[in-house]
Amino acid sequence: MNRTENDLNAYDKYRELGGIINKADYESALNREPESDHKNRQYMKAAENIAEFAGIPLKSTEDDADPRIKRFAILRSYQKPGGTNHHGQMNDQRLFAEALRIQGDNDALEKLIKAYPNINFD
Repeated sequence: MNRTENDLNAYDKYRELGGIINKADYESALNREPESDHKNRQYMKAAENIAEFAGIPLKSTEDDADPRIKRFAILRSYQKPGGTNHHGQMNDQRLFAEALRIQGDNDALEKLIKAYPNINFD
């Protein structure tokens, strides 16, 4: 299977998990690393707090953040030129759900949904 087919399958799986981000933004989130600045460290800390509350174990090391935390920071920092974007309109828990979907982590997604029963993750 070539890279294009793999990418399509990954995006299809993301959509099957309820993901709403368009394919271009999805691919951008996968192919970027978060900037190592104060703002993105704050975003990563917010995601770590959400994961801890939901009972989602993280695989961060001293030198590298868990990929799900990185995806959240990338999505939170994403700015679409010339307008607003739906990433900026989502609360942190909802956006973390998108990061989990991008990573294909259904188990963590289920924990998140159970931990925040009053949030609509659809």
